[in-house]
Amino acid sequence: MALKFKVYTIFPEIFPGFLGYSLTGKALSEGKWSLETVNIRDYALDKHGSVDDTPCGGGAGMVMRADILGRALEANHKGGRILVMSPRGKPLTQQMVHEFSQEEEISVICGRFEGIDERVLEAYQVEEVSIGDYVLTGGEQAAQIMFDAIIRLLPGVLGNTLSTESESFENCLLEYPQYTRPIEWEGRKVPEVLLSGHHKKIEDWRKEQAIKITRERRPDLLKKYLDSKRV
Repeated sequence: MALKFKVYTIFPEIFPGFLGYSLTGKALSEGKWSLETVNIRDYALDKHGSVDDTPCGGGAGMVMRADILGRALEANHKGGRILVMSPRGKPLTQQMVHEFSQEEEISVICGRFEGIDERVLEAYQVEEVSIGDYVLTGGEQAAQIMFDAIIRLLPGVLGNTLSTESESFENCLLEYPQYTRPIEWEGRKVPEVLLSGHHKKIEDWRKEQAIKITRERRPDLLKKYLDSKRV
């Protein structure tokens, strides 16, 4: 069964965006995944389509109203996990992406303004997800990045499942360096071991390089990798 994304947004025209191109676009046309957008403004209570109000207690910005977003969810949510893209959310990891790729339907709320009324998040047990320690103007961009990470793991999207097995984060190591022709470019040569045809030596070299790069750039990941080997 194809994975279905249901997106709650005030800018439905943003989707599918870049997801409509390349491998993800091809997978969409082939029915490997689908996308439905819900315009939150359609559930506003006034003719202006207002969905936000000033924060209780004062402060800058505006807050998306619980009653309006709640009406949108009540009318459209049929089951499955509900996520919201938020800088205060749980950091998105490759493990989470694998879990999401096993779902049949995922609903994602794309916030705008200063935030979303906490009560609707509590009422619908919304899971908060972050794509990094920075703030964007809205959740639509973050949602598309998360969708891309999920879609590429769906069966048949990449074509070769082996291409994902050695990628960064799959085994707590960053990916080893990659090379192709020409063998020499501006005085820089492809490492001899990769031209040897000796598969065991190539495998060992790639693992050494992955550990080296992970140690230099993400020692936190290397610790997870080493801890997993001690189990």
